[in-house]
Amino acid sequence: MEVTAVIAFIFALFSLVGGFLMEGGTIGSLVQISAAIIVFGGTIGATAFSFSWKELLMIPRLLRIGFFSRSQDSSETIDTVVKLADEARREGLLYLENKLSEIEDPFLSKGIQLVVDGTDPEVVKNILETEIYNIEERHKIGSSIFNTAGGYAPTMGIIGTVMGLVHVLGSMENPDKLAPAIAVAFMATLYGVVSANILWFPLGAKLENLSKKEILMRELVMEGIVSLQAGYNPVLIRERLTAYLAPASRETEDAGLEDEM
Repeated sequence: MEVTAVIAFIFALFSLVGGFLMEGGTIGSLVQISAAIIVFGGTIGATAFSFSWKELLMIPRLLRIGFFSRSQDSSETIDTVVKLADEARREGLLYLENKLSEIEDPFLSKGIQLVVDGTDPEVVKNILETEIYNIEERHKIGSSIFNTAGGYAPTMGIIGTVMGLVHVLGSMENPDKLAPAIAVAFMATLYGVVSANILWFPLGAKLENLSKKEILMRELVMEGIVSLQAGYNPVLIRERLTAYLAPASRETEDAGLEDEM
């Protein structure tokens, strides 16, 4: 489990509140229930209106992924594919059927099953490409939910502030209460801008980043499956898959390649 997102969110919130307190502000002045209801209620309602119920049911899972998920270990995936390629080269493709129960990655398992079933290589590649495309589209919906919320939140904040100012201007007979009332009105704008920039947009960006990494990993696995089916040497397969990695990550894989040779 990776908790970087949780730590980063807490750090951002602490920095904002801490800076406010250093200027002489108080925690109590930042807590305005009515402003929070307007901003968060309005944001959630407008966002929910933009998506289907089925898509909204993904939100709890998306929150868990955004705050706690970590990227799949590319080195471990490459090692698994290369090991399967080595066994297929020595024992034959049908031998891999015995290994299906040991494969945890559903995408890799599906690809190996297609290979074992004797599916045409071009068909295998087309099926896996379609699977990758569908995964990418599902991920886009997930990140767009939070990006949409990030777009609505500041607007809801402005609406809350305008509503507060309307109330203030309707109470001009009591000048002593004008300044505190105006401060309360502007809390809605603060809630909207802060929630958009330390919660909604960062969550959307985190999901987009994780999606890109997962898609790259799926493409890596697909390349491994196609190469395995073609009967390529496991050392060559490792070379081909390592090309998908960032330069810093390739050093570890190069060490593994030297061990195999």
